[in-house]
Amino acid sequence: MDWGTLLATVSGGFVAISGTVLAERLRHRRESDRSSEARRRAVYIEFIGAAGVCHAKLRRIAQDPDAEADLGAAAGAALGEAALHEVRERLFIDATPEIARAGQKMFERLRALQRAVAAGARQTSPAFHDVYHPYLEAVWAYRVAVRQELEGGHFAPEVFGWEEWDGKDRCVLCRAELVSGA
Repeated sequence: MDWGTLLATVSGGFVAISGTVLAERLRHRRESDRSSEARRRAVYIEFIGAAGVCHAKLRRIAQDPDAEADLGAAAGAALGEAALHEVRERLFIDATPEIARAGQKMFERLRALQRAVAAGARQTSPAFHDVYHPYLEAVWAYRVAVRQELEGGHFAPEVFGWEEWDGKDRCVLCRAELVSGA
């Protein structure tokens, strides 16, 4: 028996099996990474969508607060109807720390808007705008963070022809306030 042939055969088999195992591990890791990224992307979009539903409801209430029998209940229901608390919990589970931080800030700003609306702030009031524009800024900060993480891209307000993310430069009420000197 030729030991060289036997040793070459065993070595070749070992290399082939090792290569197969390594390739399978790498394939599994890529699939897991893709699955994790898809799950994160879905919850990121779901979170901003739920916040948008809540925001739209709060704006409707603030347009005519007198139409609501109980402003506190109506403003509170806006969060519940949007299922924002549940989506936020999923965000905290799947998000990276940067996105979780941006999402939490956005949530806190939305809660400030909710409290102002519950207190009777009209959409045209300074009390509404004092919390509304920081909320808009937080929404855009969240979007920018998500885009940076998922796409590696960045954009600035100037891409949209805006001065700032907070919307004050596009707000009829805020611009009028600046012109009047108030």
